[in-house]
Amino acid sequence: MDVMERPRQAAVMAAPTSSPTASVTVSGASSVPGAAPRTTGRLARLVEDIREVVALGLPPDLTAHLVGERLAPHLGAADLLADEHREGDPGRYRQHLLHAEADGGFSVVALVWLPGQSTSVHDHVSWCVTGVHEGEEHERRYRLLPAAGPGGRARLAATGDVVNPRGAVSGFAPPGDIHRVWNGGSRKAVSLHVYGADVSRLGSSVRRVYDLPADR
Repeated sequence: MDVMERPRQAAVMAAPTSSPTASVTVSGASSVPGAAPRTTGRLARLVEDIREVVALGLPPDLTAHLVGERLAPHLGAADLLADEHREGDPGRYRQHLLHAEADGGFSVVALVWLPGQSTSVHDHVSWCVTGVHEGEEHERRYRLLPAAGPGGRARLAATGDVVNPRGAVSGFAPPGDIHRVWNGGSRKAVSLHVYGADVSRLGSSVRRVYDLPADR
């Protein structure tokens, strides 16, 4: 099992944008509204483990770290996801809602990426934990550089590229959570994402999409 990275922090937080409504396109991902999510026995156990961590009321970065520890043992297990939770979309990466806590404290989704599919550069509305269940995900991380002088424009500076194989877990809390994710491999990738917010209500975990110059 890969050790989860400690949360990334940054000194500058971008201004928020309005959240999209539920059941709409989610940052380039198709979201399927309607029926209640199907739950496997293993997924139900994972949700209960996450619930116990969130109930502790710890700071976001520590919550993410502990949730990552609970998520890691389940990644790659054949009985974690129902077959429909592994279905992709030829047009864009796909989000499957797996669980939304009744009080809005957290939600769990599966993201399915076909080869070449990617997100925009974005950050998040809350703490987040991701774990690769199948295939591998590529990630580029950024920090926001403020405008240099009057009339200048903020920029993004890439801080590193990571390839996350099956079983890899990452956790972070805003600010300092700007990244882009894509499937750079030749086969489907599936990852689980746990957010400290109700994405079934918000429609997305994305707080802001960054359309800014980047150094790479």
